[in-house]
Amino acid sequence: MFGHFYGTPKRPMVDHLAAGDDVMLEIDVQGAMAVRKAFPDALLVFLRPPSREVQRERLLARGGDALESIERRLAKADAEEAMAAEFDLVVVNDDLEAAVDQVAAILEARRTSSGD
Repeated sequence: MFGHFYGTPKRPMVDHLAAGDDVMLEIDVQGAMAVRKAFPDALLVFLRPPSREVQRERLLARGGDALESIERRLAKADAEEAMAAEFDLVVVNDDLEAAVDQVAAILEARRTSSGD
């Protein structure tokens, strides 16, 4: 989606899942839809910024991307966020520690409800 081609090796994921491990991926919406297709029981959590301006500030603060790349990403952000409805849950990352705690609680609830 952003001009980069990434992939997640399937075999290690399958091995960890077979061992009963949680597998967490940091991927874009296209990758998440591919995971959903390959693993229909996957729990998809969409992390979104509190606003587009905050997202822009964060991307600029990282300092690793060219301004053109950041602007291209922001231009596609609305379409990406529209896909949030395809995810199981949405977490607003307005505070990193709180967002991490919320995702951890989601994983724990998933483990508890599956009887592990």
